[in-house]
Parts: sequence; structure tokens; C-alpha cells
Amino acid sequence: MQFQLNHLPKRTEKPRNKGITLALDKGYSVRQVEDFCEVASTYTDIVKLGWGTSYVTQNLSDKLDVYKKYDIPVYFGGTLFEAYVLRDQLDAYVELLKRYEIQYLEVSNGTIWLSENKKLDIINKLSQDFTVLSEVGSKNPDSIIPPYKWVKMIQNEMEAGSWKVICEARESGTVGVFRPNGEIRSGLIDEITDQIPMKDLIFEAPQKDQQVWFIKKFGSNVNLGNIQPAEVISVETIRLGLRGDTLFDFYSIEDNQLQEAYSGNSNSNGSRENKK
Repeated sequence: MQFQLNHLPKRTEKPRNKGITLALDKGYSVRQVEDFCEVASTYTDIVKLGWGTSYVTQNLSDKLDVYKKYDIPVYFGGTLFEAYVLRDQLDAYVELLKRYEIQYLEVSNGTIWLSENKKLDIINKLSQDFTVLSEVGSKNPDSIIPPYKWVKMIQNEMEAGSWKVICEARESGTVGVFRPNGEIRSGLIDEITDQIPMKDLIFEAPQKDQQVWFIKKFGSNVNLGNIQPAEVISVETIRLGLRGDTLFDFYSIEDNQLQEAYSGNSNSNGSRENKK
């Protein structure tokens, strides 16, 4: 931090197990990655090269080297994994990861049909050599998975070897844990978080209002994914109460008169544990 400001929420530090910000790189150039890392590497825990962009990215090795220089793990998008599985080339995908020294990978079935048992077998096998992030939820907005099934799938995938389970929302934030208009399926999220530890979940939240909602509800150290690189700094300010959306959710004022004056401004749903 560049200067001192009292009574901010306590953020976890890298390498984080919670409070993760997972950024979505949709095709940055090497120079763009250098600029991004220069200003936001402290707040970026993992980078996903979205869907199949890594296949068509020029100078991929140079780009990966920049992320490596800044100690930011990178993995290829779940759609690329699905493209290999669809073609019965899972072994070739594993060799691809080894060639580029990729330690993280995403196991998903948001687009292709992949039985739950087969998915669990893949997670179990790959988790022996890689850090697996599995994803639950469909990219099809018409596919509604009941809450109890979300919970069961997440539990099974954690038991199979997933490090974290990503709750699907796509780049648009209009499927999975969100309705097609971007509205949060709060009942679904309550059902999931009632039974699954928060540290085991990463919520895709590409829209600012969605990020604010999760941070207000679960506190500064909720795991968030599909964050645009240009928005990583913005998300960190929301986590710290340094943006108007959460200014009154993460502060501590000792003066009783000031407490009374500002008490009506806070509408936090569950982040009081972050106060000092």
C-alpha cells in the first residue's frame, strides 16, 4: 500500500487459499500482460486464458513467461479442456499442459455432455499431478440445476480431488448462479453456502453489481472469478471498502456520535466479521 489508512478489513495475502481473485484473460498481448502485472499482480491470484484463446494466441510462451515472472499461476479455459475431451484427446491435453509447464487446470462440462462419474474419474486422475479447479453449472441458460444437485456435485468433486469448485456464470454473468438478466439466484447461493465451506468455492462474478453483492454478503475474502484484468484493482477497492458501494460496510469508527450518524448507511448482509 502507498499510504496508511486505519480500520480497513483484513485481507488475506498471497498465496491465498481464500479471498482469491481469478482474472479472465481473453487475449491480452505480451505487452498488455506486462502492464497488467505491473499494476495488479499483488491482487491477482490466478489467471485463466479464456475458453480456447490459448490455441490462437501468438507468442503464447512469452506471455506465460511474464505471468510466471510475477508468480501468477495460469491455466487454460475449461472450453479447451472440453474440446480435447470431445475428441477423445485427454492424454494429448495433459501433454500440452506439461509442455507449457501449466500446473493448474479446469475440469468442466458446461457445454459438452460428460457423465458425472466420468468427470469425477478425470478429476481424481488429474489431481494426482495437477491442481484441479472443477466447474459446476451449465452454460445453457435453459438448463436449470436444482440447488440440492449443485450441492451434491460440489461435494463429490471436492472429494474426488478438486482444490476449488467454480460456480458457473460465464463471461457474461447470465447463467449458472445468475438468471439471464444477471440477477443473482440468492436462494441457490444460500443453499450452497449453507453446506459447502466458502473457502472451497469460487463464484464467477464478471459484473460489478455481482461482485458487490458477494462481497457485501460474504465479506472481503470471498473467492471471485471471471474478473476482467482491467477490473482487478476495482474489485480490490470493493473488498477494502474503498469504493462507494462498500464504503459503509467495511469501516470502524470509535466515536459514538459518528457511529450513530452513519449507522443508517450500512446495508451489509453478512460482513461484520471483517471490522476491526
